[in-house]
This record gives sequence, structure tokens and C-alpha cells, in this order.
Amino acid sequence: MRGTRHLAMRGARWTAALVVATALVNAHAQRSPVRVGVIFPADPPAGNAAANSVAHGRASLARPARGTDLSQREVLAGALRELGWIEGRNLTLEVRFAGVDPERQRQAAAALKALPVAVIVAPGSGAIRAAREGAPGVPIVMVYAGDARGSGFVASLAQPGGDLTGTSAAGEEVLAKQLELLAATVPALKRVGVLMNPANAANDFFLRAISVRARELGVEVERIDVAAPAELDAAVGRARGGGLIVLGDPMFTQQRSRLVDAVRRAGVPAVYGGREYVVEGGLMSYLSPSAWHWRRAGHFVDKILRGASPASLPVEQPTAFELTINVKTARALGLAIPQSLLLRADEVIE
Repeated sequence: MRGTRHLAMRGARWTAALVVATALVNAHAQRSPVRVGVIFPADPPAGNAAANSVAHGRASLARPARGTDLSQREVLAGALRELGWIEGRNLTLEVRFAGVDPERQRQAAAALKALPVAVIVAPGSGAIRAAREGAPGVPIVMVYAGDARGSGFVASLAQPGGDLTGTSAAGEEVLAKQLELLAATVPALKRVGVLMNPANAANDFFLRAISVRARELGVEVERIDVAAPAELDAAVGRARGGGLIVLGDPMFTQQRSRLVDAVRRAGVPAVYGGREYVVEGGLMSYLSPSAWHWRRAGHFVDKILRGASPASLPVEQPTAFELTINVKTARALGLAIPQSLLLRADEVIE
């Protein structure tokens, strides 16, 4: 009986201590909101004063209404809000638009580390690498990393083993599926160009995955490098008479309208990694929804802020993918989209 009473008293003391500790943590959070850095490999949307203020200062509570990167920021903020991290109360999102230049991205990461921030969120292989180099020792949440293991970001997807974890953009089967969709839409397809930025560390992984499936389909694959926006028109022209797969890259995202227009003028059937290209007039897109990656990023940030080590948080891969088809573009190319693909599509743009 005495032992039972002793255990009960000790349990009560631990409970009281936990309550006090929690109150102290909450009180500290109210005084000093935790800072989370976000590096966008893009320039601020032109003419958006709020976005420009975010780019050059710390006006991280701005709520611009338009812009792909800004909507991604809102998905991240919303996910964190659901987990108890409220901007202006216990959280500050330090957003930096660093463009596609690796040095600018590294400088942005170093500046975030100096604030300091508790964690940095970085989308895409280039920004991830820059964040790691510019802010060593700071936990980094990757958003749609390409080949996370092959790029040297993690030891393995299951056990990252370092300061980085997050989400992977696509597995080999996704790249193979993009080629299959293009081949199903263009039955006589014999040659496909793969448009890529040579600076992207994930390119070898992507090209290898496409090439394996291409051999099975009897399709010839040509690598087409684009190192700068000025090279887009000539590069797209090399794909005439065949098809085109446009790999995901921040430079292509920034030059989306120009790229889609160049593909249209060249008359090349193309598949992209992102619905936004199809909205601009691209033929089709197949990839995991961007919102899924940013929501999951919020969960990774939450776990790290609560004490988890990135080394032990497995990298997550998407299990759901969206197919978007622009039938108006198909008609302009003289293509008839198979009914089976139209029925599978998540969105058909007329």
C-alpha cells in the first residue's frame, strides 16, 4: 500500500513538472515565435509589392493573392496552422525569393541561418543543395527532391542519416508513365526529346528512368540541355518530328509561358510535370500534386520543431498523381486523345 502511494505521489510530481514545463515552453513561444525559413527558387512576381517586400526583408506575414510560389507558401502555412503553429503568435515564416542562381540561393540560406531559423524548407534539387551548402547544420525539409539518394542528400529514403529529410518528387515509374502517356497520344512516336537543365542534379536519374521504358517501347531518346532561357527556342526546335518530355526545373517554371509558346510554335506534342503548364496551353501533365508536397513539408517541420531529428524521419514519396489534358491543344496538333486517357484524366481543359 505504501509503495502504491509512493508511486502515485511520484506520478503526480512528474505530471506537475510536465505541466510547468509545457507552460514555460508556451510562454517562451509567445514571446519569441520560432522562425522557419523558406527558399523559393524564383523571383518575386512582378508588380506584387507584398511579394517584393518578402523577398528583400522580413515582411513574412504578407498575404499576396496570386503567384504559384505564394500559394505554395499558403499551403505550408495552413498545414503548420493545423498543427498548432500560428503565424504572428508562435511562428514566423521567413520567406526568401532567391531566383534560380545557386549563389543567390546559398546567400539566402546563409542569411536565414544567421537570423537564426530553426529549419529551412527548400523546393527542388538546386535549392536543396544550396540550402545545405549555405546553412550547414540547419535542418532542411526537402520539397519534391528529385533523386534524393543519388544526389547525395540522404543515405537512404528510409534512414536519411543527416540534416535533410522531406518529400521526393517522383520515382522511376512516374517518368516511365509520362513517356507511356505521350506514346499513347502519339501512336507513331519514334523519337522523344527530354528537355532538362544540366545544372539539375537529378537529371541522370530522370533520364535513366525514361530511357529504360523507351527501349521497351521502341522509342529513341535524345537528351536536350537548356542552361539558360535564351536557349529555349533552339532546344525545343530539336524535338520537331517527335515528342518532348519537359523535366521539372525552376528555370522552366519561371519561363513557363515562353516554354509552352515555343513548344506550340514548333508543333511538338509534349508532356510536362505540372498542371500549370497545361493551363498555359501545354498538351498534358502527369505528376503528384504540388499541394501534397507542401502539406507534408508542414508535417516534417512540425516534427523537427518538436525535437525530432531529420536523420530518423523517412523521406516520403507520393502515391497519388494527377493527369491533366488540354484537348484544345491536342486538336491544334492534329491529335485525337484516346477516350481511355480522357476517362482517366483528373482534369480535361477545353
